[in-house]
Amino acid sequence: MSKYHCLIAGLPDIKLDDSKQVFSVLSFKEEVYKLLSRGDKKLINLFFLKYDNQNVLRWLKNPLESDTSVLDDRGTISPELFMELIEAFKEGEKIKNNIPSYMIDFLKAYAKENQESEEEQDTNDEEETESSPLSLDDQLTVLYYNYAIKCSNKFFSTWFELNLNIKNILTAVTCRKYKLDILQYIIGDNAVAENLRTSTARDFNLSDDVDYLPELLRLAEETDLVSREKRIDVLKWEWLDDNTIFKVFGIESVFAYLLKIEMIERWTNLDRETGEATFRELIGALKKESGTVLNEFKKKNNKI
Repeated sequence: MSKYHCLIAGLPDIKLDDSKQVFSVLSFKEEVYKLLSRGDKKLINLFFLKYDNQNVLRWLKNPLESDTSVLDDRGTISPELFMELIEAFKEGEKIKNNIPSYMIDFLKAYAKENQESEEEQDTNDEEETESSPLSLDDQLTVLYYNYAIKCSNKFFSTWFELNLNIKNILTAVTCRKYKLDILQYIIGDNAVAENLRTSTARDFNLSDDVDYLPELLRLAEETDLVSREKRIDVLKWEWLDDNTIFKVFGIESVFAYLLKIEMIERWTNLDRETGEATFRELIGALKKESGTVLNEFKKKNNKI
């Protein structure tokens, strides 16, 4: 991995409560990404792949849409390659190797499930086909996290697992509170996810393994949901600071800066009243134990 003394030294100081952006995620990608070594670009791509995920899901939900101008430019797959990917998928042809392996696995599984569903309808089979309890979005998210967590850089790997664990722990607490089927919402297959699915203990038997668990359990009780989201970002921001102390000029610090930019961008773009209404919509759905409404909320607000 390379060292980025001049780059890091030249980046402006930023804080989570900054009201103005010094970079957007897209401008960072356009201006800073090109300065990275080839190997470090592959690591940073783990972040940008989530926008590719969104592009793929958007197309699968509206397969008649072939206008590449609607693609999120923050992804790693160019419009030309994306169209090739779509055509290969439509024709059942082999997908090029320069597409991430987890995405190929996802598309193959999606195609197989659709084929089996069509065959079942054609034969009027009364037996239901066994399918994943997870939504389409979550199925791709699971594969994405597994792919990112297996990367060779420990800092990157730990960051993605941290986010998976935070998402799952808060989801598990919500499922318990509103008596939802936890199997439908916990994603991934690491040890934390397995404990959340099976443990009946208040701490899910995770206190010895997850040092930030007490903070998350306190956050789960926060009634102001906008405040809770901000405090989650504070927890992540502090984690980034603590874990880059001895990696000041490495790719880890570049990645941490990008992640902080994303947080600032999200909050500067989020109107507080709109945010409150959106979060209240989720709570209303949970109180009614309405899986349909909750899934619609997740589709509209999916953040990988």
